[in-house]
Amino acid sequence: MITWKKIFNKEKNKKYFINLIKILKKEYNTKNIFPKKNKIFTSFNLTKFNEIKVVIIGQDPYYKKNQANGIAFSINKNIKLTECIKNIYKELKNEFPKFNIPKHGCLKKWTKQGILLLNSILTVEENKPLSHRNIGWEIFTNRIILYINKYLNKIIFVLWGYNAKKKSLLINKKKHIILYSSHPSNLSANKGFFGCKHFIKINKILKQNNIKQIKW
Repeated sequence: MITWKKIFNKEKNKKYFINLIKILKKEYNTKNIFPKKNKIFTSFNLTKFNEIKVVIIGQDPYYKKNQANGIAFSINKNIKLTECIKNIYKELKNEFPKFNIPKHGCLKKWTKQGILLLNSILTVEENKPLSHRNIGWEIFTNRIILYINKYLNKIIFVLWGYNAKKKSLLINKKKHIILYSSHPSNLSANKGFFGCKHFIKINKILKQNNIKQIKW
């Protein structure tokens, strides 16, 4: 049986990953990097490989203090909601009028129901979005998507925004389902995210496949 541990053991000895770890050690020692070192792989700790139902792909972590928690789109509790989270909740409310908008932006509840919330880049320097682009994270997360694509079936891949959409090249569309829309950030939420009905569609697809639906 494939597990995250086996996957990580395969990847950690590869040249790109060894180089990535070297860069990260230096970065964490000299700059403010988010999330905290022990939170980088939180998504993998919370969602077991063989329990994945849905993969929602983000870009890189939030870059302000105390926001990033190792889960794409999610923020720590007791932190002011980001515009991105507000827009996700707004769309949920539009799709499910009885949805109660939480006062926090922590999405751990989703991860425990089989949703892998995966950023393409897993670390960031404070106040510098995409500062850890091209240091090796994209290779790693592409490999993660390829493992999911190969070993699992009928996974719903949710690609929000241009960068996430590029990941569709890694996914077998005959084997899995892909949902596209614009990104939920304020810059693009009005260009297709609002009204995308992705949360309803996810549950509809799960129901059709006799898989337990998500309690949003």
